Amino acid sequence: MSGQLSMAVPTWQSASSQLIQLGIAYLLALPIGWNREREDRSAGLRTFPIVAVAACGFAILGTSTPGATSDSYSRILQGLITGIGFIGGGVILHDKGTATGMATAASIWSMGIVGAAVGFEQYHIAVALTVLDLLTFKLLTPLKRRLDAPPPGPITAPNSAENSVAGDGPRS
Repeated sequence: MSGQLSMAVPTWQSASSQLIQLGIAYLLALPIGWNREREDRSAGLRTFPIVAVAACGFAILGTSTPGATSDSYSRILQGLITGIGFIGGGVILHDKGTATGMATAASIWSMGIVGAAVGFEQYHIAVALTVLDLLTFKLLTPLKRRLDAPPPGPITAPNSAENSVAGDGPRS
C-alpha cells in the first residue's frame, strides 16, 4: 500500500517521553504568556502555551513518523513558521498610521519555535529562546516606555489673570 502513512504505535516509554516534551513546551511558554497577560496584550496566558504545545506536537509527530527525513523535518518547520506567523499577524493592530502588538506577535512566533525545539529535542535552544524573550520584555520594556513617552512640554509663566480672584484687584 504505497502512499499510505504507516504510523508506529508508541510504547508507554515513548508516549510518556512525548508527554513530558509537551509539558516542557507548556512550561517554557507560561512566563512569556504571563508577561503578555500582565501587560494587557491581545494574546497572553492561554495563547502562548497553546502555540508552544501545538508546535511541539507537530514536531513530535514529524519525528516519530517512520521513514522521516531531514526534508520532512524541514517541511514541518516551514509549515510551523508560516502558520504561527499568520497567528502572530492577527495580534498586530493598525490605528492611524501606527502598528501595535509587534512584540506580542514576535513572541508568539518565538514560542512556536520553542515548542518545535522541544519537539525536536533541542532543549538548549528552547530554554535560550525563552530566557532571551523574558530578558527582552523585562529589560527593554521600561526603556521603550521612556522612549515612547511624549517630551515634556515647554515651561510657561503662570498667567496673572488665572492667579487672581475676581474683584481682588491687582496683586503686589
